[in-house]
Amino acid sequence: MTDKVYTEKMLEFDRIKEMLSDCAYTKRAKEEISALAPYLSEAEVTAKLRETSEAMEMLEKCGSPPATSLQGVDEWMEIAKMGGFLLPEQLASIAGSLTAIRRWKDYLERGKAYEIGLSWFEENLDPLPEILEELSLKIRDGRIDDYATGELKSVREAILRTDEKMHEKADAALRSARQYLSDSYTTVRNQRLCIPVKKEYRNIVEGTVIDKSSAGTTLFIEPAAAARLYDRLQELKIDEDNEERKILYILTAGLLENAETIAENNRTIERLDFIFARAKLGISMDAVLPQMNTGRHIRLEAARHPLMERAVNVPLDFEIGNGIDGVIITGPNAGGKTVAIKTVALLCMMAQCGLAVPCKEADICMNNAFLCDIGDGQSLSENLSTFSAHIANVLEILRTVSRESLVIMDELGSGTDPTEGMGIAIAVLEELRKSGALFLVTTHYPEVKEYAAAQTGIVNARMEFDRASLKPLYRLSIGEAGESCAFSIAAGLGMPEDMLKKAAAAAYGEAAAPDIGEIAVIKQLERKPRPKIIKKKEAPVQEAALNFHLGDSVMVLPENRIGIICHTADEKGMLRIKLPEGKKWISHKRLRLHVAADRLYPKDYDFSIVFDSAEKRRARHDMARKYVKEAFVDDE
Repeated sequence: MTDKVYTEKMLEFDRIKEMLSDCAYTKRAKEEISALAPYLSEAEVTAKLRETSEAMEMLEKCGSPPATSLQGVDEWMEIAKMGGFLLPEQLASIAGSLTAIRRWKDYLERGKAYEIGLSWFEENLDPLPEILEELSLKIRDGRIDDYATGELKSVREAILRTDEKMHEKADAALRSARQYLSDSYTTVRNQRLCIPVKKEYRNIVEGTVIDKSSAGTTLFIEPAAAARLYDRLQELKIDEDNEERKILYILTAGLLENAETIAENNRTIERLDFIFARAKLGISMDAVLPQMNTGRHIRLEAARHPLMERAVNVPLDFEIGNGIDGVIITGPNAGGKTVAIKTVALLCMMAQCGLAVPCKEADICMNNAFLCDIGDGQSLSENLSTFSAHIANVLEILRTVSRESLVIMDELGSGTDPTEGMGIAIAVLEELRKSGALFLVTTHYPEVKEYAAAQTGIVNARMEFDRASLKPLYRLSIGEAGESCAFSIAAGLGMPEDMLKKAAAAAYGEAAAPDIGEIAVIKQLERKPRPKIIKKKEAPVQEAALNFHLGDSVMVLPENRIGIICHTADEKGMLRIKLPEGKKWISHKRLRLHVAADRLYPKDYDFSIVFDSAEKRRARHDMARKYVKEAFVDDE
């Protein structure tokens, strides 16, 4: 993941771009939005913000602009430049785009009454009224109109008359040959008008066989009179096609003569689409245009995270710069620390992309980079733990950071031994302080709070917490450090007094531990009943089966076959017997002792000689001595 993609994802700027893209219509505007990144030129940012501001004013005073997609227009004009002609539906789409350009021109003209600078884009638009009128007259409903030329009208009328006569001739043939037909209807086969004639009457009905039924009993014959008219109809259709091509070439040539005007129209509409998309997003967020500066200071009044519901979003007041380069934010978990730093960075990035920001007032500095380390950075593909991934990211930030950068880090130094993590956090903060960059960092380490309090240019801040209700207030107070409130939160969630006392003693020592009795809600942890594991009962081996031993020669009933026991009884009383055709599991109830093993074999006899092949014994021997790759011995 690239630094740009990582930063956009962590700050959720990718979601802002998705919302912005939904406000655009043209393909080019959506592509620009997809590639959108903070501008580094102050003049360019100022110009983009001015465009956004003027478009927002236009929306408020003149309503929404015409929706225009321009989909396919550029590609079709390329076809025209290569000498081809455009199809009627393509010409109809271009006529629609010219109509939309005329509406855009009227819309922008209304804005001139309010002296809105964006309105003068109207002068860059030319709806080509003559071309539009000609297209509208000759192309209707995606096809060439009958009245496009006198010749076309005459040919199409002749086609209709000839087609009617052809059907009349076919119907007459149908009536005259009714007794020879299998059905009383005309049908079209292979684009020919035919009548269904019984096979045996083929020579009686005059005409050409065009097709036959699947069973072969019916022939579809084109009557001779209809065939003559069909040939005439094809000639007329060729004339129609030639006339249509002529009209399409003329209309395409007219567009080609104005290709540069059409291209300029498209460029202007695409630019306006991008501008108005920014304005629509700003209005939907109830956002304001920020002031931009290069003096390295940021001030946000009543700022809101643009992706949070406004009803639950507590406005954020924030200021950094003017001698304060770093803010260390502390407070309870789920208290809004991460949301606070992400809100600041996200609004700064939006402003530098020419977007309005959701707050009451904003003064934001230009930044050459937005550097962040947020969330679980565990990387399975690179075999990095969460802590390792964080440190790798932090080191990359320190290599990249400069005085004109904005850095945010969440839970700096977490994910490892607290003492060592605290030391690393202070070392990183010291490097950030030396760089001169603006930085916002969240932490729980008390030593980091002490470091911030002792350093010039760094201040503590806290997220406020209501101890009475045990709920975070999501308000940021700059100038004082906060507490984690871990014991209060744990007590409110039901941690018993004895556990809280042990936790306090472990954290602060017996002598310095706070009085837990004041916040404890319950005395002991109540255990919930849980279902028990039911163990499987081992089935006892049937006694009769135990009378058989390894190596015994047994008779298998009712076949009266002789075998040797190669595996003693299992819990079901089944024994494995070696028979001439192989080994089988057989119930002890079917076995009778033939000759006991102690009468057949000496004491401590190696039965693998009897039961295993030489290859298996060799493999077993080799595996006992050393590792043998891909070796496997199945004892069954």
